[in-house]
Order: sequence, then structure tokens, then C-alpha cells
Amino acid sequence: MKPPGDHVAREDVTERSAGDYLRFVPQVVSESLEGYDVVHANYGLTAPAALAQVRLPVVLSLWGTDLMGEYGWLSKQCARYCDAVIVMSEEMARELGEPCHVIPHGIDMDRFAPRPKSEARPEVGWDPDARHVLFPYPPSQEVKNHPRARRVVERASEEVEADVELQVVYGVPHAEVATYMNAADALLLTSEREGSPNSVKEALSCNLPVVSTDVGDVADRLDGVSPACVSDDDDELVAGLVDVLDDPRPSDGRDAVRDISLGRMAERIECIYESVV
Repeated sequence: MKPPGDHVAREDVTERSAGDYLRFVPQVVSESLEGYDVVHANYGLTAPAALAQVRLPVVLSLWGTDLMGEYGWLSKQCARYCDAVIVMSEEMARELGEPCHVIPHGIDMDRFAPRPKSEARPEVGWDPDARHVLFPYPPSQEVKNHPRARRVVERASEEVEADVELQVVYGVPHAEVATYMNAADALLLTSEREGSPNSVKEALSCNLPVVSTDVGDVADRLDGVSPACVSDDDDELVAGLVDVLDDPRPSDGRDAVRDISLGRMAERIECIYESVV
């Protein structure tokens, strides 16, 4: 056994400021004159640009940090002027405090499907004999709490009779994410807040066990799934991770996410478009 370290797979990720979104206002206003029927703002900071045009109805999708983070006040103000608002979880609906539709973001179950680790690990260059814990976020995003993930993995590694590696993967092409998930033994999420994290749903679709803090709709998604662990207590997160790493095995999570496929999400959003036009 060796102490776990971070093994990073990434491409450059550029953080956007509020000003980066506002500079698109003239373009959105201009484009709105080109025969569209509705403007759909995906993410709270795009809402001011969508509302800057006054001809077309506006649908706003909120994702999590845009409602519950630094600019949550702006998302809430904009939501009042939108014709329909979509949130990812019941927790977000309560936080918004306005009429809204709860539609978790859908996942591509064809892309995120189980594959043997023996196939996936050579493709990402991971040690075939080690235990691999996937952390799919940039360490720079404080809300994801990378330091806590490291602590949990370090403690779990002390109880597992194998090398344990924390794999920090972000900024890679989305088409490759499923390969990393199928190469891993567990997905670890230590976020302080979330809406309906896609990484958890994608992991479930790959039958990858999930160990997570109790944020957003994660507890609902993992209800009845095994193996899985949801807790805000470090000791319980460590125990949940040890359970998976000590006896690596797939979860039965794929059945739990069949109701949130991309097709089902599209059908529900289309109904909202029809209601506001």
C-alpha cells in the first residue's frame, strides 16, 4: 500500500466572470430578431442577456451554483421576469421560492454505459492493480471541496490492502468521461452544495459506485442503490469508500436513472416551450 496522491487528467479550463456573460447582450438582442419563438437561458448569468430582448418569452434553466452560490441573488431577481423557470432538484425549488419546473438534466445512457475495467483502464493509462477513486472537478472550484476528498481518500487508503489513487479528472472531452468512469472503482463527491450533479447520474448510468455528501438530489438518486453512500460525516464517507475499495464491484445504479434520459428531458422541456409561446 502506498499513500494516495492526486493523478490529474485535464485540459485548460477558463473560469468566466459575470462580465464575460454580459458582453453577449448585444448579440443576443440581435439574434432574437431572427425568427425565433423563445429564448432559453441555460445558467443564471445568461438570464440578463435573455431578458434584454423584450419580444420573446424567456425560459430560464438554473443549474445549482448559479442559484445557491455567489450570484444567487441575480438568478432569483431574473427568475421573476422569466416566463418559465427550470431547476434541477426540489432543494433548488425551495431555494428559489418561486413557481418553477423540476427537471433534472438528462444523461446520454448510450454513451454512459457499463464497460469492463480491463478495457477502460489501458485507455486512460491507469494502474490495472490499484484502486482508483474518481474526483471529476477542478481543485480550484472551492465549492467542490477537493481538500476534503483528499482527506477521505487518504484515510480510506489506510484500511485497504491495495494502492489507492485519487484521480482528479476535469476539462477532458465529454465523450471521454464515460471511459474514466468505467476505469474507476468509485466516484467521490465532496461538494458543499449542488443542484442535480450530472457526474453522479452519469456514474449511476455506468454502474459506478458513488460516495457523496448529502447535496442537491443525490440522496434521492442513490436511494435503493447498492453499493452507495451519502453522508455529511467524514467517518461515514470513509467507511463507504472502504466498503467499495476493499471489495470492488459495480453498483446497480443504471436502473435508477432510466427516467432521466436525454429523450425524457427533451420531451418535458418541449412541453414548457409550448406553454410559453
